[in-house]
Amino acid sequence: MTVKVVTDSLSDITSDMAEELGITIVPLTVFFGHEAFLDRVTITTDDFYRRLIHGDIWPTTTQPPPKDFADVYEKLAEETDEILVITLSSKLSGTYQSAIGAKGMIKKECRVEVIDSLTAAMGLGLVAIATAREAQKGSGLDDMVKFVHRATERSHFVAYFDTLKYLAKGGRIGKAQGLLGSMLSIKPMLTIKEGEMSPVTRLRSQAAGMDYLYNFVTGFPNIELLAVEHTTLPDEADKLVERLSKSYPGEIIYRSTVSPVLGTYAGPNAIAVTVLEAEGST
Repeated sequence: MTVKVVTDSLSDITSDMAEELGITIVPLTVFFGHEAFLDRVTITTDDFYRRLIHGDIWPTTTQPPPKDFADVYEKLAEETDEILVITLSSKLSGTYQSAIGAKGMIKKECRVEVIDSLTAAMGLGLVAIATAREAQKGSGLDDMVKFVHRATERSHFVAYFDTLKYLAKGGRIGKAQGLLGSMLSIKPMLTIKEGEMSPVTRLRSQAAGMDYLYNFVTGFPNIELLAVEHTTLPDEADKLVERLSKSYPGEIIYRSTVSPVLGTYAGPNAIAVTVLEAEGST
């Protein structure tokens, strides 16, 4: 039986990607006041960013309850006896704890392994995609657990932010706190380090940010997978993909929009790249 791969919606894996690779996605929830929406399920990215920018209610978020994971485990246990769950960083969300708690709630005989990726967005997404490909080769659960731990070491994420106010208000600013007092014209570049947001550098314009992202990617000699994602900058994302596709074959480049829950903290006009280095190159 094939190992089934599960991740959460902060992987930024689209429904099309998930269906193609057999990945099950457990959504987090975003709230506008008393209105609750399942991430990418009952609210689209377009609707979310429209409300974020033009609405007067600041969104909040919450992790899935353990029952949501347990329901997924029970359903998948009808097809397999081995499930591998990869969640976003436990330092950014309680999703990992929910996935762990759900293990004791399933009635069917099924081994479930849960791994804290210590990352998010396509930093998590590319790990889940590579792991699902590994599952399709027929790898067993023990080998795949080792594969995920190696893959998280190969996953490198960096993002351009137009503002840090959304991260700060949402309490997810982490080690980037020191950038808050910067001049408004300064644009921060952040990464995820040891599970939380961490500063990389500060730039003076969006154009400089796009160049930084391009140079970040091209600094890796061997790339297995590559992702470009954005909150509200589709044209800039298209231009960046076009630049990168001159150096890398199109089939390794994944394109996504940052999920509503993650967009609550990223805010508008953010764009990110993730590199999954080829195994053996680190």
